[in-house]
Amino acid sequence: MNGEEIATAAAKAVGGLSEGFMSDPATYAHGAEQGYKGIDFYFVGRAGVLGDVDADVVAAALVFFNPDVVHKAWASSAAVLPRLEAAAAWAACGARWADRHLGDDLDWARLDELAAKVVDEASPSGAPIFAGLRRLAVPSDPKQAALHRCNCLRELRMARHGAAVIATGLDVADAVRHRSPHMLGIYGWEDRPVDPGFAERWEEAERLTNVASARDYEVLDDAEAEDFVKLADAALAAVSKARS
Repeated sequence: MNGEEIATAAAKAVGGLSEGFMSDPATYAHGAEQGYKGIDFYFVGRAGVLGDVDADVVAAALVFFNPDVVHKAWASSAAVLPRLEAAAAWAACGARWADRHLGDDLDWARLDELAAKVVDEASPSGAPIFAGLRRLAVPSDPKQAALHRCNCLRELRMARHGAAVIATGLDVADAVRHRSPHMLGIYGWEDRPVDPGFAERWEEAERLTNVASARDYEVLDDAEAEDFVKLADAALAAVSKARS
């Protein structure tokens, strides 16, 4: 497989592996214990790796959220923990989730090894949250480490996708309306129909995302690529089972 083929084959798994801990009530219960309100922990958890930057910088990095929502969450979370500490606390929730929900019947060490190869070699250009996240300490436990590095790949793909959506001239709010209409309230956009031709242009944005991601995955040889896609899909199945 070439880089684009790997990116295409792994897209669903890379996008979904982190959703288990990100949607887990225990994650937000921990955030509430720290002093965060609502889903503020989500925003500071993801973007805290940027440091104590202006909210416009956070909105730019998160791409698909209404900037007003980002500004409110960033301001209301400022006094709870320093930003980098919040990011570390968010990552620790992922590690605990992996301990509680992921079994030992998958070669997590191999998945981590292959994900690490991509993460370590990928260019951070245009991917600020990825760049910050990969600087956090990596857990020593294979399951925790694999989930952490796959979360890095999720942030990397998200950045590539955001750039692709913008490059095709699509409105980021319409992207949410098309892809995740059930999440409109969280993203801060109103519900309204998208243009009839949106789906076709969305597919072009998906294609460009995989083109942009190709270089990230070209570090894997054929055997590594086959292992990575197989293990990532198996990990996604494990995450889906844990969430059901």
